[in-house]
Amino acid sequence: MALSIQDLELRGKRVFMRVDFNVPLANGGKVITSDERIKASLPSINYALDHGAALILASHLGRPKGKPNPEMSLAPAAARLSELLKKPVAMAPDCIGPEVEKLLPKPGEVLLLENLRFHPEEEKNDPEFSRRLAELCDVYVNDAFGSAHRAHASTVGMIAYVKQAAAGLLMEKELEYLTKATENPRRPCIAILGGAKVSDKIQIIQNLMKFVDRLLIGGAMAYTFLRARGESTGKSLVEEDKLELARELMQQAGPKLELPVDHVEAAELKPGVETEVVEQISDGYMGLDIGPNTINLYENVILGAKTIIWNGPMGVFEVPPFDKGTIALAKAVAESGAVSVVGGGDSEKAIRSAGVADKISHISTGGGASLEFLAGIELPGVAALEKAAKRHGIG
Repeated sequence: MALSIQDLELRGKRVFMRVDFNVPLANGGKVITSDERIKASLPSINYALDHGAALILASHLGRPKGKPNPEMSLAPAAARLSELLKKPVAMAPDCIGPEVEKLLPKPGEVLLLENLRFHPEEEKNDPEFSRRLAELCDVYVNDAFGSAHRAHASTVGMIAYVKQAAAGLLMEKELEYLTKATENPRRPCIAILGGAKVSDKIQIIQNLMKFVDRLLIGGAMAYTFLRARGESTGKSLVEEDKLELARELMQQAGPKLELPVDHVEAAELKPGVETEVVEQISDGYMGLDIGPNTINLYENVILGAKTIIWNGPMGVFEVPPFDKGTIALAKAVAESGAVSVVGGGDSEKAIRSAGVADKISHISTGGGASLEFLAGIELPGVAALEKAAKRHGIG
């Protein structure tokens, strides 16, 4: 059990808070196209400031490959955060070094460090770099669930060099919902899995099968399963080298695993293309969404569920009309009244495009981290916080 930011005495302390400001940028890194991640960190930031902390924020942005890149500067994030907080947010020219030390905040002030990944030592989890980051603060808070699956200096390494380390409010909320959905779920507990490849979801399928009552499969990954079962899949995306694995997974899951019973097919993937609903994909055609009978079948399972875990769309939802299956299921999840946990990335976009985001119990901010959690893989950033709590005789 990790400590919470609410367990710490923050007044007068310099708090190093690892946040996830890995926001999408346009116009050569000048314009933020979605500030959802910045907004998600506000509860922890405001909590620290309300409790008298001097706040140092740190994040990565993009993949600058260990050297400074002005197009991946966090300066636009500092400007946006300043607007949201209605107070100045100082922007550091780097994340370590004398220039940063001159700017260290006083209680009530906020300093955002420059992109951690401008230093190759961040991703290498370098001990010296970790120590230098830790020297900036009195206590450490990790609120970046989206980076919890990375064993980097700012998520793992520096925790060994700080007096206290705790989880932020967003990190706690993410772990609470994912744990609630996987460890002792209200039943029936179902999972909806979509996306392109079985290979991306093997461990998730294997882990989910241990505790879900039904596993609804959609997206292109369904065609690998259908081909493995001997059905025709036309020119749909199929992982030929995973057919044997798909057979094994179907055997292990038995009746728990549901596959589409009909499909929306087309000769090519483009808006306005002629489509047809079929039970098996025709030669020269590809399946691009689940069909109406599958929608009805899946909706009935969803509406009877008490816990729902969803990761991945049911079709190529970014190209209408192949968004119908995903949107229909998103609406059913919203109507179900179940505890619903939706993985980040495409699943989040689908929920938002269906206009039901406010009816979902929890939309994860961390695509990769939530996937690894659902696969039963230990998250290094969380394990490091738990280890730190034990070091202080807690948990």
